[in-house]
Amino acid sequence: MFTKILIANRGEIACRVATTARRLGIKTVAVYSDADAGSKHVAACDEAVHLGPATAKESYLVMEKILAAAKATGAQAIHPGYGFLSENEDFAEACAKAGVTFIGPPASAISAMGLKSEAKSRMEKAKVPLVPGYHGADQAPALLHQQADRIGYPVLIKASAGGGGKGMRAVDRSADFLAALESCKREAINAFGDDAVLIEKYLTKPRHIEVQVFADTHGECVYLFERDCSVQRRHQKVLEEAPAPGLSEARRKAMGEAAVAAAKAVGYVGAGTVEFIAEGEQFYFMEMNTRLQVEHPVTEMITGFDLVEWQLRVASGERLPATQAELKIRGHALEARVYAENPEKGFLPAIGTLSHLRFPEHVSFVRDGAVRVDSGVREGDAITPFYDPMIAKLIVWGEDRELALTRMADALGKTQIVGLATNVAFLKRLVESKAFASGDLDTGLIAKNHDVLFPAAKAPVDTVLALAAAAVLAREAESADADPWSSRSGWRLNQVFLRSLKLGSSEVQVAYGHSGYRFNGQPMTVTRDGLDYQLMLGEQPVRGTVVFEGETLHVFHAGTVTALELFDAIAHAGQDEGQGGKLVAPMPGKIVALLCGQGAAVKKGTPLLVMEAMKMEHTITAPADGTVAEFLFSPGDQVSEGAELLKFSL
Repeated sequence: MFTKILIANRGEIACRVATTARRLGIKTVAVYSDADAGSKHVAACDEAVHLGPATAKESYLVMEKILAAAKATGAQAIHPGYGFLSENEDFAEACAKAGVTFIGPPASAISAMGLKSEAKSRMEKAKVPLVPGYHGADQAPALLHQQADRIGYPVLIKASAGGGGKGMRAVDRSADFLAALESCKREAINAFGDDAVLIEKYLTKPRHIEVQVFADTHGECVYLFERDCSVQRRHQKVLEEAPAPGLSEARRKAMGEAAVAAAKAVGYVGAGTVEFIAEGEQFYFMEMNTRLQVEHPVTEMITGFDLVEWQLRVASGERLPATQAELKIRGHALEARVYAENPEKGFLPAIGTLSHLRFPEHVSFVRDGAVRVDSGVREGDAITPFYDPMIAKLIVWGEDRELALTRMADALGKTQIVGLATNVAFLKRLVESKAFASGDLDTGLIAKNHDVLFPAAKAPVDTVLALAAAAVLAREAESADADPWSSRSGWRLNQVFLRSLKLGSSEVQVAYGHSGYRFNGQPMTVTRDGLDYQLMLGEQPVRGTVVFEGETLHVFHAGTVTALELFDAIAHAGQDEGQGGKLVAPMPGKIVALLCGQGAAVKKGTPLLVMEAMKMEHTITAPADGTVAEFLFSPGDQVSEGAELLKFSL
């Protein structure tokens, strides 16, 4: 076994690998960019080496710097995590030449499976069922268009070297194909350095099921069952679970054996995932990810094995820790990806500082408990525009799926994040929805249940308003303790004071004097422990957490969070949704293309320009019928969040 490894990654996966290494007595070396100098993964390792500037191209993707760090620190092996260099065959070869073990498959296997088009050709020869499509070398746009017409719409354009939904577009009709192709190619070249694409028939009700495989250097290969990753937005996974709901033992065995055959066909070693797309009784090979997957914890939870430990043992030359006959499924596990993003605005990524971060009681290792959190951030850390906006992975286990769903809803309800937009409330609605609970899953579940998952905002209930009012009074009382002459509390000697508070769209009345508080006429007692409040509102006990962010109060109560703004006319100026949502930059990024000329008359919804943010392209459209008076930026320009992009007249 190794005595020291370098972890060539960041965030939660770097922390995850360090946890297992520490348990096995292996020293760890972190690498970091300027943006990550004070990050959690640096603190989690025994040593740390600075790589360079914040951008991945100048730090985490520079293999020479990483190999130099391994040599300087005496690391015997490099764990690449996922993303970055994890599926880079040149890096795997460079490690071998430098005498450093690459904790992953051989370069030849990465090469064989890394390009989707080549992998499909190999599977076709091996008679593994494939979705109808085109994955040839000729990338002429006219030919690709012709192939799409031949396959029949809808089709899916996919970056050949891609993943994570980048460089991927569904196209419903021939007239839209070339514009979608151009966008995919731009996104692919920026994310992967390769703009080759493949075309596939787009299945209308597909399930995305992947099989975890593991192979050693002694010729043994097993499958650790499957994960259902069907619930997606923008072709990126939202919830994953294991085992797949409703999958028969016969289908499970067939898919597992097909995945093992695929791995053996390329001489695979280490952890890998063979992804299938299934519809009805048919399943088709989609791709193979030659690395550990983001969602590997659900497999760990149902098998009880630490897959990172397996990686380390296999890479050091040991045999697989278990045979296929010894592998059993126990219970059910779910994983929710907690992201800094705004589901109500098309899941746009968000950036900002995690001013308040609280998770439910949890463990951080495989099967030590029913709730597990894998995270690479702490309270006070920032989510920056340089990397993936993941905050944490919330994983739960139950004896059956029903219990796992209940535990996930409870865990999400106890997750508190303030400082930026997140998908926590959306995930809770998703887990609690009838559509998800039924287990009848497909990749269109979110779109088909839009009204349930994105409900209209409701007026806050009295218990939420009472908690907010109590927090306002507590803050003002603290201010009075510090400087009683500047207090706005309204305290008066020998009399009752009645005060109105404007909280969002609601107005409440608070009275207080020697006999205590009254809220909207009801007696209210308040007990406080930091940010946590316990009220007695009349005869009703109320518990909750209230966090101030400027003049906004985030009230966590009964598994939900409500944001209430303490009314301030100046703070509300300029918050016109039509303007802010359409003609200003939704987040920091780069202008990629202008889609019409200045002076052009356009209809509402017409695409006006394309900007790239966090390696994904976002199209800005016309908010109404009108005229494009002036573009304020050119392709290639960097823009800040909220920057006005163009002048538009009605």
